[in-house]
Amino acid sequence: MAKRTTKKVNNNELDGQEFFAAIAQIEQEKGIKPGYMMEKITQALVSAYRRDHEGVGDNLIVDANPETNTVRMFLKKDVVEVVDNPNTEISLQEAKAALPRAELGDVVRIEVKPKSFGRIAAQTARQVIIQGIREAEQGMVYDEFSSKEHELLTGVVTRIDPRNGAVTLRISSGSEFTDAYLGANEQVKGESYVEGQRLKVYMVEVRKATKGPQVIISRTHPGLVKRLFELEVPEIYDGTVEIRSIAREAGSRTKLAVWSADPNVDPIGACVGPRGQRVNTIVEELKGEKMDIIKYSDDPAEYIAAALSPADVVSVEPLPDGKSCRVVVPDDQLSLAIGKEGQNARLAAKLTGWKIDIKPASAPLEPIEEMQQEELEDDALVAEEPVESVEE
Repeated sequence: MAKRTTKKVNNNELDGQEFFAAIAQIEQEKGIKPGYMMEKITQALVSAYRRDHEGVGDNLIVDANPETNTVRMFLKKDVVEVVDNPNTEISLQEAKAALPRAELGDVVRIEVKPKSFGRIAAQTARQVIIQGIREAEQGMVYDEFSSKEHELLTGVVTRIDPRNGAVTLRISSGSEFTDAYLGANEQVKGESYVEGQRLKVYMVEVRKATKGPQVIISRTHPGLVKRLFELEVPEIYDGTVEIRSIAREAGSRTKLAVWSADPNVDPIGACVGPRGQRVNTIVEELKGEKMDIIKYSDDPAEYIAAALSPADVVSVEPLPDGKSCRVVVPDDQLSLAIGKEGQNARLAAKLTGWKIDIKPASAPLEPIEEMQQEELEDDALVAEEPVESVEE
């Protein structure tokens, strides 16, 4: 006797239990917040039905109940005598067949079965769901990395553009990861990179873009030096020593002003570390960039004199405008105070926020009143606009 086989019938109905289980699985695997996928799938179902039924408008309702594991779609229709739009209106006779108590002017809900969806409509729903997952993932990446703005992150070089030298790094934070772009203007001059190299970078900001979050990173930002010192110096990390200001010319030299409210703590010594170990670690990370660590002072004259280190200073005279000063140094210290191509004076000005005019002790000094009538724009002696303190 031939064996009887039972053919499985596909009734095109939504399996509610399977439907909610699938949503829960997607949210768990992708780390998407509960309810987000339900909202996107509801939108997809509505969009899919509208794709094949023009004129439905806002009359379509999706009723998804996770407690009863049911998903049902209803189309609201007005009960009328003469039907002009079948998508939004129903005759009294048809309405009474579904709901015997229906009267003219009532609004009835007609259930829509999944078999009412066409092939194109189903594809539309699929695209909406995929786009919803992509947006959720991008949103999680943005939220995770925007909380890391102005922080130090470690990335792995994945690609180097041979045309402009731009570097792509894969960086991670928590369970999220993304590609970050290190442009040529954010790279330290003289540094070279290879694929697979691990690199510490400063996160400047995260921008929302059409293709997903765009992470902006830098190796030249003064904040990189600040975070490296926090990493190496416990006294900075716990707040015993404060970094008051940083002036940096990446790849060449950095001046750092530090201060401590605790009289028993030497802020400079804490940053240098035993036998210079702490600062040497940072210099090594920055490929030999020189570090001048000075003590911050509320006294402008004392602060400016320290900022011109390693040069000795005879005197500092603030000018009446409150933004400039005249500094006198020994003759044999003039070139040291100015620095190569004016770098030392320029960084000191950026660090303190003062314009600095440096004079040798042997030069006759003009009265300060007359100096105010002249422009202090000697390229080697007067700095540019001061740089703001490093962002927290």
